[in-house]
Amino acid sequence: MPTCRTNCLARPLSKGFGLLGALIARQPWWFLLVPVVLSAGLGAGFYFLPQRLSNDIEEQFTPVGGPAKSERAFIIKHFPTNDSGLFSAQRLYTEGSYASLVAVAKDKNILTSAAFEELLLLDQTVRDLRATSMNLTFERVCARSMHSCVSPNPLLQAVSGNASAIQSLNITFPMFQEASAPGRQFLGAALGGVELKPESNLVEMAKAVRLVYSLREDSPGDREQSREWLQSFLRTVPSTLKAFEFSEIEVTYFTSISRQQEFEGNTKTVIPLFSITYFLTIAFSIVSCLRFDCVRNKIWVASFGVISAGLAVLASFGLLLMCGVPFVITVANSPFLILGVGVDDMFIMIAGWQQTKVKDSVEDRMAHTYADAAVSITITTLTTALAFYIGIMTSFQSVKSFCIYTGTAIMFCYLFNITCFGAFLALNGKREKSNRHWLSCKKVEEVPQAGRSSIYSACCVGGSYDSTTGTEQEHPIPRFFKDFYGPFLTNVWTKVFVVVFYLGYLACGIYGCLQTQEGIDLRNLASDDSYVKPFYDHEDLFFSSYGPRVMVSVTEEIAYWDTSVRTNIRKCMDSFENNSYIDKSLTESWLSTYELISVPMSIDLDTKSTFIGNLSLLNGVNPNFMQDIDIKNGNILASRFFIQTVNVITAVDEKTMLNQIRELAKGCSVPVSVYHPAFIYFDQYVVIVDNTIQNVLIATAVMLVISLLLIPSPLCSLWVTLAIASIIVGVTGYMAFWNVNLDSISMINLVICIGFSVDFSAHISYAFVSSKGSTPNQRAVDALHILGYPIIQGAVSTILGVLALSAAGSYIFRTFFKIMFLVIAFGLVHGIIFIPVFLTFFGMCNKSCDRGATVKESKKAQEMTDNCKGTPHDIYVVDNYNKKHDVVIYNKHVEPMQHIYFPDPDCP
Repeated sequence: MPTCRTNCLARPLSKGFGLLGALIARQPWWFLLVPVVLSAGLGAGFYFLPQRLSNDIEEQFTPVGGPAKSERAFIIKHFPTNDSGLFSAQRLYTEGSYASLVAVAKDKNILTSAAFEELLLLDQTVRDLRATSMNLTFERVCARSMHSCVSPNPLLQAVSGNASAIQSLNITFPMFQEASAPGRQFLGAALGGVELKPESNLVEMAKAVRLVYSLREDSPGDREQSREWLQSFLRTVPSTLKAFEFSEIEVTYFTSISRQQEFEGNTKTVIPLFSITYFLTIAFSIVSCLRFDCVRNKIWVASFGVISAGLAVLASFGLLLMCGVPFVITVANSPFLILGVGVDDMFIMIAGWQQTKVKDSVEDRMAHTYADAAVSITITTLTTALAFYIGIMTSFQSVKSFCIYTGTAIMFCYLFNITCFGAFLALNGKREKSNRHWLSCKKVEEVPQAGRSSIYSACCVGGSYDSTTGTEQEHPIPRFFKDFYGPFLTNVWTKVFVVVFYLGYLACGIYGCLQTQEGIDLRNLASDDSYVKPFYDHEDLFFSSYGPRVMVSVTEEIAYWDTSVRTNIRKCMDSFENNSYIDKSLTESWLSTYELISVPMSIDLDTKSTFIGNLSLLNGVNPNFMQDIDIKNGNILASRFFIQTVNVITAVDEKTMLNQIRELAKGCSVPVSVYHPAFIYFDQYVVIVDNTIQNVLIATAVMLVISLLLIPSPLCSLWVTLAIASIIVGVTGYMAFWNVNLDSISMINLVICIGFSVDFSAHISYAFVSSKGSTPNQRAVDALHILGYPIIQGAVSTILGVLALSAAGSYIFRTFFKIMFLVIAFGLVHGIIFIPVFLTFFGMCNKSCDRGATVKESKKAQEMTDNCKGTPHDIYVVDNYNKKHDVVIYNKHVEPMQHIYFPDPDCP
């Protein structure tokens, strides 16, 4: 019975590539030089690299169109800031411009005279800093409130330069009332590691103090001056801290520009690693393609394969830079990846060449090579490139840019492999055809003459081949796959072990998926040795009890003077305050304060005129309250209140808190939204999982369609698709065990996973289906014999391509290495262990599109049988490359045959 086939593209592709291979063999120089010239021309696009660099952290690592960005737009419109006269840190719609110092007591308590002496010295040093190019002092750039610079810490303001005063100061926590200052001040972000006296809110001791020097950002000029002062701060503070050698405190520092500067500096650390990678890849390619035959040696072919991949990167990146595609730091990972991809395809091409008969013409050998190998690498290239292009649909710009650059580079790599590299392979084939030395290109003897020394024979005699098969002498590793590994893997007990091993792998992967943490830790955008890391550590250790102070904004014009409206607002605020992440005692509401002060003053707030007319009374309580009300033409267009979050410590807490308070906002009877500048980054939790699942599902479906079109068996195509799912589960699960979160960086690698998980399983499945073996076990052994070694070569070369990144001092590049290592390792295990075994479980998973006829029904077969003398023979009709029907009679009985098979003309 003929089986269903879906590989409608395989036969024409194979024929087309055969013709292309023959054409390249006839005109190799054109196909060699044109891609090189094209690369040189397109490489000029690197001139635009400085203009295309786009490393803004918010732009690249937060979701495009995230809810917090529209919430921020509303805040900007209705509640402009006033850094020059009425600064309030909690009312900023961005993180603001600031320098921050965290001082940690070397002893148990920082609230001592000695520690505050050093704190006051540190404070004075910062205030005396000057930005040399503009001669800017802190006084000139500081944010102001009531005509004076905002104090970096309420306790420093309270001691007024007298360190010993801290001993007698009654400090309440978290709200502190300074005797000389109006209103209470929040200490949750200023004093850390606090221990209270029993049954009291009085501070007994504290471990850390945070100083925040806020700067103005009202105008572009203010922003430029503030940035200049901060750069001076970063240049001066490290040497200052070393010079002081504080005995009481340990100081870490950070500024609002630190994260961005450190992030941008990461790119420079990875550039030297590329030269190491190039050297390792070329060295491995040469060693793995080395032959102890001075004619059939593939040293130059292997070297040029790596060069071809480099030309593909040059051409593709140059083209995209010319087209204006943003270049982000994540794209710096791409060349390492492309190097591995290009070399992988090169190994497949070389393996195809070595399966051809050495005595055939170069044109025929190239046609055979392309008809076989080019289809295989076409499958993997299409699937890998499409996986990256599908990744463009994500909400993260860093992922979009990476996928555009990498997908395009993979396509260029493929084109250069089948043209430029193929041309070099043809030229090398012509050298081999004329039996010339690989280094000197002089003709050498094929058979050593008598009397020649062994050294001479080893170095100057070559061109031998397997006289039985007519192909090149087989490398020991493919022979190992054929004679030892393949039979061992197809043993019944080995299969049982493989199934058990696979189930264990899958169980661990699924468990790991359930443990995966979401979200990027912003400290990971800096290098390992950055001053940013210890600052974040101190923040987490001493200041994590209190989280973001969140704005709750009424987003529409409502009648605040209506009692029922105020009741609804109060109920809404109550719902927030009753949440476990909110401290209700720290809520700040201009409306509640207004209602409170109106009672003793007998002000009726139930009429519009009275309500609006007396709002100025709030200035006497807290001048900042008027910044919380947007009044135009006697109408309140919007207003806001503040709630204080607590115990937002982990990424899970951030996600849960954000989702809960947004749900509470939706449930309010008045239109409200919640916002804090940190929500811009928290929004990644809203989309990261959905985006990842969407990309994986779409890409997997596309992979299935391509496999169905190009692999001659629907069942084998399904196995390839299942392999993709299996590898993705494994990578996602095991990356959790390797301390890698699911964020926009690892999301890139999961997109890579989709493309690369196809490679090994598709190669081995295509070889299995194309095998002439009569049993599933034989076909599995044949597939491993032909492609086992190229798969290992491709896996090792790709790992070497990213190995240098493991030494990078940046989380971004190390994460790329970790996940690429998992992808390649699991892909390799699937390709040479799991998939071959699973394919043998289904004997119909082969290219059985031949028409059968019984021996009795076949006149030709009967005639051949009648002409045979002696014992019965098994009769096969085989189809060679030229589609000639050759009847082969085997004297050695393999297994009973009832049919003689004539090739279906539709079979490739």
